[in-house]
Amino acid sequence: MEIDFGRGFHAPDGHAADPTAYDAYVGRWSRLFVPELLAAARVGIGDRVLDVATGLGEAASQALALVHDSGVVVGSDISPGMLGGARTRLAGLNFLSVAADGKGLPFRDAAFDAVLCQLGLQFFPQPLLGLMEMRRVLRAGRRAVACVIGTADQAPVWGVLASVLSSHFSNKRETLNLSFALANPDELKALFVAAGFGDVRIDHETRDSDFESFEAYWTPIEAGVGMLPQAYRSLPEPRRRAVKEQVRHELRKFDFGGRLKMILKMLIASGLA
Repeated sequence: MEIDFGRGFHAPDGHAADPTAYDAYVGRWSRLFVPELLAAARVGIGDRVLDVATGLGEAASQALALVHDSGVVVGSDISPGMLGGARTRLAGLNFLSVAADGKGLPFRDAAFDAVLCQLGLQFFPQPLLGLMEMRRVLRAGRRAVACVIGTADQAPVWGVLASVLSSHFSNKRETLNLSFALANPDELKALFVAAGFGDVRIDHETRDSDFESFEAYWTPIEAGVGMLPQAYRSLPEPRRRAVKEQVRHELRKFDFGGRLKMILKMLIASGLA
């Protein structure tokens, strides 16, 4: 089956982001790791912060609380739908949004005190170019930080669905598993070094959360938030039912009295300009 669906956790092209569905599918997990992202970037009062692939502004929101009124957070994203959601969410705060491709950031050299990329770098077609741009716009002596997802088995909230869908889109297997493309810590570190960063550090972080039921887990997938749900929704109804039941079966190991209790492991990589 030939189908064109976008990368990452974006809203479908031409559609506004659904904040409720996005939060249930990604945001609830993403925010658990943002404090470590900001700590690694050493974000402080008055800083100028760039949040690359900002999405609906999960990292930007928490960064704004640290920079206070004297600082500013700029969120860039390739998806107009996601940027629109971020602007709505962060209206009235020191937040600026810029539509931009991460491999060609429209900012002058050394413009920012910290650069963040929360759950975005693994979806870049050329992550090295993205990191080189982050390095270019970062002030000397400051840090850029990227949080990426671990292996598929370390992130079952998305890994199980990716595995099941791959059997329906055999020619799209690599694309469907992009969420886990930078899960190798040695390769991730090598990318930062190749981009010109020094003092590169890779930290492993684990968090857990649960869903009140399988249906609570599945609802945002039906909403089509992100690449995997979009792929699922492109299937005919009988195959969608089959995918749902197979995912339900695979997630039984995380079922405790009807609740789905899962862990998520991520890598937080940082480098010094």
